[in-house]
Amino acid sequence: MCEDKMTKNLTKSRSRIRDHGEVFTPDFIVKDMLNLVKDETERIDSRFLESACGDGNFLIKILEKKLEVVEKKYKKNQFDYERNSLIAISSIYGIELLDDNVQEAQKRLYDLFLKEYKKIYKNKTNQVLLENIQYILEKNIVQGDALTFKDKNGKSIIFPEWSAINGTQIQRRDFQFGDLANFNPKQPTLFSKMEISDDGKVVYSPQTIKEYPVINFLKVMEQENV
Repeated sequence: MCEDKMTKNLTKSRSRIRDHGEVFTPDFIVKDMLNLVKDETERIDSRFLESACGDGNFLIKILEKKLEVVEKKYKKNQFDYERNSLIAISSIYGIELLDDNVQEAQKRLYDLFLKEYKKIYKNKTNQVLLENIQYILEKNIVQGDALTFKDKNGKSIIFPEWSAINGTQIQRRDFQFGDLANFNPKQPTLFSKMEISDDGKVVYSPQTIKEYPVINFLKVMEQENV
């Protein structure tokens, strides 16, 4: 009986297993795997990508850990909490074949943040912040195929990089997922640019396909049509 219950929780239907090989990762395995990179899960701006994210089992646990750090460090100042929560959320990425899973993953992450946010600040929540977080989740968790690097429309998957600058500012840069997945920082390509590292060595970074003006973290969604 326990086995049947566990199997039911890890799958949605036999047809989805047959057609897509869909079986969700159980929580105890997620926990064990994330413990291997515990220090990174506790860095607010450390980026994570789950290339077959399902409905977000890995991503939700990563966000839980990041928000625990944000709360511990910044809950006494709502502005700092909001800014660092947005940075934490913007560092989480996912690719998933099935649209209903994409929607569910986005919703789970949003609902988790909203629950933690309201737990601390009750009715003092900032609606503009919430709208920007929804926007970032829609950009970061996408429907597509990580093996072909294509989205649901057959176009290249594009991921935005959100970088905190000067406290309240955010810089957005867009990259093609295929360029990131195939990138070798030691070898120049047509899709890379040369940089000098802190220790004076020549390194290469992926070429952006679009860069946006630096903007306040509460206004990132205003750049949609820039």
